[in-house]
Amino acid sequence: MTSSYATSLRDWRRLVAAIAPGERVVARDVSEEFAMLGLMGPRARYALAGLADSALDSAAFPFGATRMLDVAGVETRATRVSYVGELGWELLVPRERPGNLFDALTRAGAPHGLKLAGYHALNSLRIEKAFRHWSHDDTPDDTPLEAGLGFCVAWDKPGGFIGCDALLARRAAPLERRPLQFALNDPEPLLHHDEPIWRDGARVGRVASGMYGHTLGAAAGLGYVSGPDVADAQALAGSRWEIEVAGRRIAARASLRPLYDPAGARMRA
Repeated sequence: MTSSYATSLRDWRRLVAAIAPGERVVARDVSEEFAMLGLMGPRARYALAGLADSALDSAAFPFGATRMLDVAGVETRATRVSYVGELGWELLVPRERPGNLFDALTRAGAPHGLKLAGYHALNSLRIEKAFRHWSHDDTPDDTPLEAGLGFCVAWDKPGGFIGCDALLARRAAPLERRPLQFALNDPEPLLHHDEPIWRDGARVGRVASGMYGHTLGAAAGLGYVSGPDVADAQALAGSRWEIEVAGRRIAARASLRPLYDPAGARMRA
């Protein structure tokens, strides 16, 4: 089971707390035993194909699948996911081998334009794709329903789950808060986070995370908005949206779907 670096301890403690007395199960944190490299982009398959011992086409290795591969002689768990809205893999390797894999990928990817990308590039790309970041866009104070993640909930799970009754009660009530993606109409102002969101002249929320979107050609952001009709997609689409930047309201477009590749076709290519 994998978790983000920032939440691994919290998630591990939750697993440990769920073990009932007398159950024959042990949880162990092995985070320090592995390293992970992210290989993502339209040409990621070309960079990896010459090093892996298995086929990487979508028929053999579909989106969301995970496989054990030999990659340049390194035992690697490859998981086909992406946090940037493009084709990609997360490569999990023993902690003593990431340097070997990194060097091999750098050489193999050079003819295909492979570049090193830092956190800000990753952040810009994931905001364009409307991918959430835990603790910025979603927190323990948000329910899966408010976050638009109700489709991830196993409502019919045998025996239920922690918080099931409370969540079912919220499910039966009208939705009053939800996330939207925004892009400023003016390409010059920037978004960071906490900028007020205005709808038809009334302040209804704030930007949770924002950054310049180079593909969109303007700053993009994610933020929660509140109101009695937030479940009405037509009402939201017909509203006048503004985001306040340094005391000035900037016209913006709002979307319930990702502004970049809304169908996710590029990740599944």
